[in-house]
Amino acid sequence: MAVNCFLLIVDNRQAQTNPDIALSSMSATIAPHPTIALLQTSSLTSVVQGELERMILSGELAPGEKLTEVALAARLGVSRGPLREAFRMLEEAGLVRTEKNRGVFVRDIPIEEAVEIFDLRAAMDELVGRRLAEKITPAQVKEIRALVDQMEQAVKGKDARHYHLLNLQFHDRLVELAGNGKLTAIYRKLIKELSLFRRLNLADGWLLPISANEHRQIVKAIASGDPELAGRAMFDHVIESKERTIKNNLRQQGAAPAAPAPARAPAPPARGRLRRLEKAS
Repeated sequence: MAVNCFLLIVDNRQAQTNPDIALSSMSATIAPHPTIALLQTSSLTSVVQGELERMILSGELAPGEKLTEVALAARLGVSRGPLREAFRMLEEAGLVRTEKNRGVFVRDIPIEEAVEIFDLRAAMDELVGRRLAEKITPAQVKEIRALVDQMEQAVKGKDARHYHLLNLQFHDRLVELAGNGKLTAIYRKLIKELSLFRRLNLADGWLLPISANEHRQIVKAIASGDPELAGRAMFDHVIESKERTIKNNLRQQGAAPAAPAPARAPAPPARGRLRRLEKAS
C-alpha cells in the first residue's frame, strides 16, 4: 500500500509541472466512446464465439453438455457479458440451445434433422462437383490430392480425430474452390450442425479406409473433367454417409448389430465410369 501511495504522489507532482503528463493521466481515466466500447466488446465476443465453436466441433464440449458461465468465463479469461453474447451467436448458428431456467446446452441434433441436412448437402455437393470438374486448375487438384494423402496417413495411424478434421477441411476446400460465396456460407452452417454425427460415424475404425477411398475417387472424378461423373461421385459419397449415420443411430438404440455395411446395390452408369477410372489409375 505504501508503495502505491508513493507512486500516486509522484504522479501528482509530475502532473502539476508537466501538462502532457496531466493530460495523459486524465485520458487514462476517461471511459472510451460508446462506439469504441462496442467494437472492443464485439471483437472479444467473436473471439469467445470462435473458441467455443472450436471446442464444440472438436468434441471437447459434448452433445447435451451444459455450458456453465462461471467455469467457461474462468477458463477463457473473460467476463460473462461477451460469453452470453457468444452463446446467442452460437444458438443462431444451430450449435447450442437455451432452455428456460436451466441454461445453455450443446445441441444434440435428432436423427430426423440430420437426415434432412444430409439430403440438402448431397444436392449442394453434386453442384460443387460439377462446377469443379469444369473449372478446377492442376494446382488445385494437387492441393486436394495432398489432403487425401494426409487422410490416408491418418488412417494408417488409426487417428480418427485427425482424420475427422482433415475430412472437414477437404470438403470445405472443395466448396470454397467452387467459387459460390452464398453456397459456401450455407454449406458451412449445415456442416457445423452435422459435425457431431460425422465424427460419430468415423469413430468406427473399420470405416476410415472406406471413407478415405471415397475421397480418393472424388478427386479422380473431379480431375477427369467430367461434370456428371464428379457430381455423381460427390452426391453418392454424401448419401452413403447418410446411410451410415442412420445405421449407427439404430445400432446405438440396440435395433441393429454392430457390423460392416452390406454390399451395395448395382451402381448407376456414372458410378461404373468411376470404377473404370479407379482401375485405370
